[in-house]
Amino acid sequence: MTQPLENSTNRPNRFSPDAAFGLTTEQVRERAAQGLANGEPETRTKSVRQILRENLLTPFNLLNLILGALVFLAGSYKNMLFLGVAFFNTLIGVFQEIQAKRTIDKLSLIAAPKARVLRDGTISQIPVNELVLDDVCLLEAGNQVCADCVVMQGGCEVNESLITGESDPISKAEGELLLSGSFLVSGSVRARVEHVGEENYAAAIVKTVKRPKRAVSEIMTSINRIIRFIGFAILPIGILMFCKQVFFSHQDFRHGVVVTVGSLVGMVPEGLVLLTSVVLAVSVLRLARRRALVQDLYSIETLARVDVLCLDKTGTITEGSMQLDELVPLDGADPAELRAVIAAMTAANGDANPTFTALREGCGAPVDWKPEQVVPFSSARKWSGVSFHGHGSYILGAGEFILRDRFSEIRETVEAYAQKGSRVLLLAHSPHPFGDKTLPDAPEPLALVLLSDKIRASAPETLRYFSEQGVTLKVISGDDAATAASIAGKAGLPCADRFLDASALSPEQLREAAEDYTVFGRVTPDQKRILVKALQDRGHTVAMTGDGANDVMALRESDCSVAMAAGSEAARSVANLVLLDSDFASMPHVVREGRRAINNLQRSAALFLVKSIFSGVIAVCFLFLSAAYPFEPIQFTLINAVTIGIPSFLLALEPNKERIRGHFISNVLRQALPGAAAMILGLLLLLPVSAFLDLDAVQLSTMAVCQTAFAGFLTLVKISRPLNIPRAVLCAAMVTVFCAAIVLFRDLFSLTVFTVPMAVALVPLLAAAAAVFIGMHHLIAAASRGKAGDFFRRLRTRFSEEDQTPRR
Repeated sequence: MTQPLENSTNRPNRFSPDAAFGLTTEQVRERAAQGLANGEPETRTKSVRQILRENLLTPFNLLNLILGALVFLAGSYKNMLFLGVAFFNTLIGVFQEIQAKRTIDKLSLIAAPKARVLRDGTISQIPVNELVLDDVCLLEAGNQVCADCVVMQGGCEVNESLITGESDPISKAEGELLLSGSFLVSGSVRARVEHVGEENYAAAIVKTVKRPKRAVSEIMTSINRIIRFIGFAILPIGILMFCKQVFFSHQDFRHGVVVTVGSLVGMVPEGLVLLTSVVLAVSVLRLARRRALVQDLYSIETLARVDVLCLDKTGTITEGSMQLDELVPLDGADPAELRAVIAAMTAANGDANPTFTALREGCGAPVDWKPEQVVPFSSARKWSGVSFHGHGSYILGAGEFILRDRFSEIRETVEAYAQKGSRVLLLAHSPHPFGDKTLPDAPEPLALVLLSDKIRASAPETLRYFSEQGVTLKVISGDDAATAASIAGKAGLPCADRFLDASALSPEQLREAAEDYTVFGRVTPDQKRILVKALQDRGHTVAMTGDGANDVMALRESDCSVAMAAGSEAARSVANLVLLDSDFASMPHVVREGRRAINNLQRSAALFLVKSIFSGVIAVCFLFLSAAYPFEPIQFTLINAVTIGIPSFLLALEPNKERIRGHFISNVLRQALPGAAAMILGLLLLLPVSAFLDLDAVQLSTMAVCQTAFAGFLTLVKISRPLNIPRAVLCAAMVTVFCAAIVLFRDLFSLTVFTVPMAVALVPLLAAAAAVFIGMHHLIAAASRGKAGDFFRRLRTRFSEEDQTPRR
């Protein structure tokens, strides 16, 4: 039973629970009433309040309100229509983000970590936030420590890299502290909860130094730079434009405000950030239907850019359910006795990994031997062992790690079985005891243990998809390299015959080999991380899939990490995406969704930047021209709606499986500059034509609106290529809506009826704009292949690399 411990008056009384009984129900209720539970469950999503704040309280919304207030004071109420459009767009963004949040929160409950606790002598599984002070937790390899605990019974090794950065396993014995945020890599323990909630070590670390790793979004970094640049330019341009209209052109206050607001509204790409959020939120919802939990929104973008995918063989290519095929005695050992010894080892060890589970099922009842020393399996050691009273020490694991220099004695036999696809373990015996997690002296081989793991039926098709998409596949396994290569080859992995045993390689040799080999065997957890980092250092965008605690460091190092829900808690906790069905076959759908989102965002962003570039350049030009600025805010509202707003949202939700090439900012500028140039030169050519025809201000505005919309439609058609029926209908519908608006609502949009001279003059102006548009596209395409391509690379570097969050 549980006894209270003496404690100081400013701290709660502590209980001393029995490791075989735990707390009583009454004591748990008492702890909960005292507020000594582990706290609210961690949520990776924004709160509804945060979503509202981030969508409503934006610099551009503030700017729009100020501009709207000025237009209201000027009494030009129809020119406030842009506020309604901005408000409607914001509502769409809020709705989609909240819907995505709710979906993620529901799926997160499935993948959320659970704690196994002992209460009233019964083992139960509870959410980690329901842990209370002095609870007795049961932890085994792969479990993440959810609250600071003191080991009561058993022993283990933990990895504290997520909280301290140190990757070497640390042994923990009875009486030693397990830090929250660490995870067990071997062994099993019963431990009493020492701290809860904010008093946990990990909670203090998060407040100070360590932050969860987030995917770096090239798109958002580029967009934020563009917005910041425009934000700095808007204020001086607005002030100068107003001063010119009022003090130099001698316009009244009302006209000066309308012209100034008109020049600024076009510069603001307020829908671009909204569109990005909406498209990614829709991707989250679509992936949720595929049972893929997105734990980091921008990882969708990163995964779409991946060109190297690192796989852990077990549970990815294979089903992860091992079976014992055969025991191969060495030196005439009795197979029945060998099975009994292995059964005794698995009973004493207590590990629940697939290998030990298969051995328990295949070896039957254990012999009645008393264990004196137990060394649990770890991915770093590649072996486990048990010393029995009066029977010496038995070791089970990778032969080259157990026999070391003597492995050559059995190498040929082991390799022969490995090349057939068997996982080959060595059972060895020594009369000597184990050292401190070190091998006993003079181990002698007794038998080879052959196990197999079935290849997933969907694996060949999945691997073929990635190969066809130009994604390089790497298998990184803790198993024998020949075994891993044989299985990978049977699953259809290209170049699976290029395999390498990493057990004897230095970190530098491993980095050199990273790009040249396809399958890596006998890889330790830290070597997995080194391989991922080496590939990144060579310019690759690397994704890592895994399900075990031994994959955690590599998952965290990768640009985009994918974990299986059936895998370890530690792997799930660091992953950007979790496959809830634990099926690698879902990966092509995830990649396709990412490509759809990012490719379509690039197309839509080009539409927004055409308007912003044109508006900014024209506003500056008209500061030095005597001609009146030809646009009102409501006219930009019409142009934006038919050439940007409606098309961008519809195009952004279209299917698009194309591989992502190049970088966001350079891709977008290549698409946007021809349209902006056509608008700018078309309008500048219109000014002398207007003077020649002696057009009034309304007639000039009418021709300017048509000229600008025409260049916008050219851009829309260009980015919609290849034109299919839906895209062609969209383009035709937008042209029809525009024509209907300028005919039926010309008074609302401050337009007039075309005269014959206006119509005649407009035709060559539109032809000139089209020629500029086509010429610019050819010029940019040619320039990108030559020296001028450096311009786009420098521009991309400026907008993409600055302000990026460090990888760590």
